[in-house]
Amino acid sequence: MGRSILPVALMLIALAAFAAPAHQPSSPASRTLTDDFISIGTDGKVHPKDEILGDFASTELAEYRPYNIQVVQLNDNAAIVTYDVIVRMVHYDDETPRYQHVSSIWVKQGDQWRLKFQQATAAS
Repeated sequence: MGRSILPVALMLIALAAFAAPAHQPSSPASRTLTDDFISIGTDGKVHPKDEILGDFASTELAEYRPYNIQVVQLNDNAAIVTYDVIVRMVHYDDETPRYQHVSSIWVKQGDQWRLKFQQATAAS
């Protein structure tokens, strides 16, 4: 995959994965995340893959609009993706910051790009 297409491809993979129901082992989100995936939320807490997938069933995503997407391809099998995003989400009655900066690490496993790490920070 050419470098100019990589940012678009990774964002499309992520958006498709997280827009689909994730409570099944064969869901797009489950297949997109590596087995050792971890996420650091805007609250600073570490969340493993199983917790993230389990929370999807009770999460209502009203809006997820990424912009300012930047990709640094580390080698043919790894890339860092950063972007800003506007989020409107209801999750256990918690307020999720509407504006976030997200940094993620993508790795290519076989012929599939998969999300290994993600950290979200509240932005102003």
